[in-house]
Amino acid sequence: MQPFTKLTTTALPLRAENVDTDQIIPARYLTAVTKEGMGAGLFSAWRYNADGSANPNFVLNHPEHQGAEVLIAGRNFGSGSSREHAVWALTEYGFRAVISPGFADIFYNNSLKNGLLPVTLPEATVNMLLDLIEEEPETTITVDLENQIVILPDGQQLGFDIDPFRKHCLLRGLDDMGYLLDKDEAISRFEAMPVY
Repeated sequence: MQPFTKLTTTALPLRAENVDTDQIIPARYLTAVTKEGMGAGLFSAWRYNADGSANPNFVLNHPEHQGAEVLIAGRNFGSGSSREHAVWALTEYGFRAVISPGFADIFYNNSLKNGLLPVTLPEATVNMLLDLIEEEPETTITVDLENQIVILPDGQQLGFDIDPFRKHCLLRGLDDMGYLLDKDEAISRFEAMPVY
């Protein structure tokens, strides 16, 4: 995984609540066994018209939001099934963090294990961010994982919580297996110790 330390970027405002994993990545994309190409299916029911053309009314297709690496959404983001593919679709598209008033538990944990930072902020704050980004799409925000803050252009700092272990893994770019492999030298030293 790519380490996540500090990210300054534009954001994409998705003014929707209870976005479930089937809306994030429909079931027809779940036959893939790798992350490759998942970004093409991201929000496909909203993103594409029936003929496969881009839906110009969906925010992901708006030119002013291209290249945004933070998604801002309403509460209960990632509800529904436990499919890891939803996180893969978001990261393959290019998102590094999602800001929401709340996440479904399984989605939240899948995100942390796959390098996507879920940031929980109060609903009033998220609504303020949505308004700001919709009014001024070029606005950049900074997500600073090390200090656990989101920094707005006016310097306002918004704190967020994260499990210390998951924070460590994201900062180092380690998934669960990577964390264990990172301890290989210490394990070898322990195994080499004499047994009494």
